[in-house]
Amino acid sequence: MRVFKIAILMVVVALSTTVTAQKSAKIGHINSNDLLSAMPERNEVQKELEDYASQLKVTMDAMRKEYETKVGEFQAKQDVMTDIIKETKIKEITDLERRIGEFQQTAEADLQKKETSLLQPIIDKAKTAINDVAKENGYTYVLDSSAGSVLYSVEGDDLLPKVKTKLGIK
Repeated sequence: MRVFKIAILMVVVALSTTVTAQKSAKIGHINSNDLLSAMPERNEVQKELEDYASQLKVTMDAMRKEYETKVGEFQAKQDVMTDIIKETKIKEITDLERRIGEFQQTAEADLQKKETSLLQPIIDKAKTAINDVAKENGYTYVLDSSAGSVLYSVEGDDLLPKVKTKLGIK
């Protein structure tokens, strides 16, 4: 009987500790996409990415124009070409198609890499501000509502205004 009473007492203590721990948790949420959009550095990054993408597009357009010119010349003159010249022109056109495809893949990957490298300092700055606001205001957890993982957030506090203030964003 004594073992039974001790076991019940341990269960009651464990449950009361769990309830106390749950009540002391302070939960807040923030939409990180809204925060990043509000940061002035984001506009600078967007402009730089657009400029870079424009440069890549100019190169791609020049390659496509060269391709169209070669195909047009080939189609116009193929009836008077010898077989060896036809094969050479077809190989040139095929090589150009391949180079265009490779350039497009490389350009997309390079643009993505540039975006990541330009955004990382902004993301780090936002994370630091979120962490600072959470610590200053005693939050145990901060959820990112932009990820769609928050289904119910009436109990939590939206930290976006405080983080914007911390970053000097109006």
